[in-house]
Amino acid sequence: MKRWIKWIIAIIVIAAIAVGVARALAARKAQQQAVVQATQTKTQTVIELANSDVLKATVHELAQGLPISGSLKAVNTAVVKAKVAGELKGLTLREGDAVKAGQVIGTVDTTEYQARVNQAQRQASAAKTQIDIAQRQYDNNKALVDQGFISKTALDTSLATLEGAKASYEAASAGADVARKSLDDAVLRAPISGFVSQRLTQPGERVAIDAKIIEITDLGRLELEASLSAADSMAVRLGQTAALQIEGNANTAPVTARVVRINPSAQTGSRSVLVYLSIDQPTGLRQGLFAQGTLGTANTSLLAVPVNAVRTDKPAPYVQVVEDGKVIHKSVEMGLRGTDSKAPDAPALMAVKGLNEGATVISGALGSLREGTLVKFTASAK
Repeated sequence: MKRWIKWIIAIIVIAAIAVGVARALAARKAQQQAVVQATQTKTQTVIELANSDVLKATVHELAQGLPISGSLKAVNTAVVKAKVAGELKGLTLREGDAVKAGQVIGTVDTTEYQARVNQAQRQASAAKTQIDIAQRQYDNNKALVDQGFISKTALDTSLATLEGAKASYEAASAGADVARKSLDDAVLRAPISGFVSQRLTQPGERVAIDAKIIEITDLGRLELEASLSAADSMAVRLGQTAALQIEGNANTAPVTARVVRINPSAQTGSRSVLVYLSIDQPTGLRQGLFAQGTLGTANTSLLAVPVNAVRTDKPAPYVQVVEDGKVIHKSVEMGLRGTDSKAPDAPALMAVKGLNEGATVISGALGSLREGTLVKFTASAK
């Protein structure tokens, strides 16, 4: 019995020692945590925000749309062609030069055509003289027939001669008109106002009929020709607007365009449908530039924030909001992405769920902020 008592006493002593050590370790850990918390409280950072750094989560009328792309094309273009053959003279315009409708841009050598006009006019004058001779002969024969000196057959012959002379004169006059038309066609005029986009012939060259001389492009009216699938084209209507980003203008505001025409026939092979959008303000744009953007097809009212305010550096997307003077990370569910239909030039918005309307959202331009960071607003911030 004495031996078992000794073992029991030893176990009790060991247990007491273990409990004491555990309590000492727990107390030390609690003391260390308290020191850490006190240190963190003393060193906790405070950020200062201005009006431009925050925004209110509000309901926006988001424009739902279709992605579109294509090249800009001028509504009015014209190629000036030679209407007569000959040596090209007086062409001084080059690419980029402005022209007005009706402006003379060059001529084809008129020597031959002027000679043809002179020839046709002389032939017409000769035919006119023959009419005068035939008319006098007819008048004389008519008087003789009335007096019974000649037969009516002679009168009929003189009448036929007179009618033939008149027909010859009319034919000669028509030939003169044709010659004058060729002379007028030797002068090349611009059919529309615009800018020279191509000079296809050089001065001094001999050009044939229908040879291309220059191409003129009117930049006052530009269109985007977009190709849509058959399914997407069903949602397109005349008057719908689109926000387009033009190639080379990445740092400028999007350009607004409007659907003005829809091709009634699908393209052979691809079965796509061509949609034409008129550019509202084509100033500074050029034909052939590539454009892409979103065509608004419907509007939906949803709570939305700028796309860059939604962060995805955590497993679940979230936005940074200010609550009780601290930075809070609010998990959200992302929804429709689009633009404000009332401000198509504004940055893109994203509908979110899990955020209260009117919440103070921190702009995405500030980057990621540690949750719990104290926030101080400047005097002008509200």
